[in-house]
Amino acid sequence: MLHLQKILILDFGSQYTQLIARRIRESNVYSEIHSHEFPIQKIKEEKPQGIILSGGPMSVYDSDSPKIDKEIFELGVPILGICYGLQLLTINNNGMVEPAEKREYGKAKISITQRDDLFKNIPDESIVWMSHGDYVTKLPENFIVTSKSENSPICSISNSSKKFYGVQFHPEVAHTEFGKQIIDNFIFNICNCKPDWTTINFIDSSIEEIKNKVGNNKVILALSGGVDSSVAAVLLHKAVKENLICIHVDHGMMRKNESADIIKMFKDNYDLNVIHIDASELFLSKLKGVIDPEQKRKIIGNTFIEIFENEARKFHDVEYLVQGTLYPDVIESVSVKGKSVTIKTHHNVGGLPEKMNLKLIEPFRELFKDEVRAIGRELGLPEIFIKRHPFPGPGLAVRVLGEITKERLDILRDVDEIFMNELIDKNIYDKIWQAFSVLLPIQTVGVMGDNRTYENVIALRAVTSTDGMTADWFRFDYEFLENVSNKIIRMVRGVNRVVYDISSKPPATIEWE
Repeated sequence: MLHLQKILILDFGSQYTQLIARRIRESNVYSEIHSHEFPIQKIKEEKPQGIILSGGPMSVYDSDSPKIDKEIFELGVPILGICYGLQLLTINNNGMVEPAEKREYGKAKISITQRDDLFKNIPDESIVWMSHGDYVTKLPENFIVTSKSENSPICSISNSSKKFYGVQFHPEVAHTEFGKQIIDNFIFNICNCKPDWTTINFIDSSIEEIKNKVGNNKVILALSGGVDSSVAAVLLHKAVKENLICIHVDHGMMRKNESADIIKMFKDNYDLNVIHIDASELFLSKLKGVIDPEQKRKIIGNTFIEIFENEARKFHDVEYLVQGTLYPDVIESVSVKGKSVTIKTHHNVGGLPEKMNLKLIEPFRELFKDEVRAIGRELGLPEIFIKRHPFPGPGLAVRVLGEITKERLDILRDVDEIFMNELIDKNIYDKIWQAFSVLLPIQTVGVMGDNRTYENVIALRAVTSTDGMTADWFRFDYEFLENVSNKIIRMVRGVNRVVYDISSKPPATIEWE
């Protein structure tokens, strides 16, 4: 990607690392996350305006805790250490860190003891979010204390001459009252960044990079019809024109009439070459008897790639496959960043075979969903498409829990149609980040008329979110839930019970599988 200025974030395993990147991008400055093992030579090549050392779950004194190359402190680049990053900053500059007598977790009040550029326009006292078991007990050389809390006499430190700063709290989380201002102070006042990370810049630089990479070769794009692949299709078409071949694969796990609607929309409104492949029987045969969700994702991912490779052979000079992979997909699927744990693989990133005959283009790999929506608007996609809720690549395969059969898929399709229509009719759809239905692998007793039933259970799920990294359940009124439940049970044969999922992320994920 051809970027202007950037802030480099080194990840030490914090659950909040992605939020740091988001906060910076919200201020129109580009940021990238890399593992703490990112080589010093690569850092030099990146020429960042500033470096942020993220938090992490370990103690800096643990034998297997992530370390940092000390040469980073000799680059002449401003550095902000957050939590674990503060402690790394300390021990690498002859300070001391020790276990705290009282572990701080949650909200705390800090008092600014000495002002510096990081705390410009921040009140003398404010609420911050703490999450640490160690704390600084001896200042690193030539640093000063800039704030304290009841349990931590050293909450933040700075060496203004070297532009090194450290905070024990997490400014990136919403619970820290003036966290956004603190991050802005770092990127603008200290790193002297300009707010030039915009959708127009992204589009222009992406088109230029894709043109240079692809040349006159043909490109195949996996057009699912979701926001990501649709925006990618329009972007790629601007870059490679007639050399873009869009392939829509109906894997038999789409929503009701979805494939037909997608093909019609793109053929009627865009000058795109779209090939429609009905591979539902192939996918269903490969998924027969499979229950494990990870196995489902792997099978679907591999089968997708096999189909694309087979189609590519029908065209001359096809070398590239485009996928709408997003940053949260990558983050949740990769366990090498810091000491993070793999939560689940995504079909875009975790289901690819080791040997692939097509080279990947993933223009949105470093973007969040709301950034892709903004790019789609800039490219002129209709708002009804831009606002579509996220839909997983494996489709209803990860919403039919247990074995996948056409009969069970059809039940879920009918349920989903009712749920979505009700959300749209009641003007609730746009208030929700993602809503869907799940067919559970259990049956329960019910009564319909005078007859006993033993049929399926449906779980409804609806969450609010900004980027999919965290989410909260949507508060429907009881009348809406009652109406939807009654419609589903009355109209869908095979369902006699509906429940509503009130779990947040974390600890739950948004999808059930």
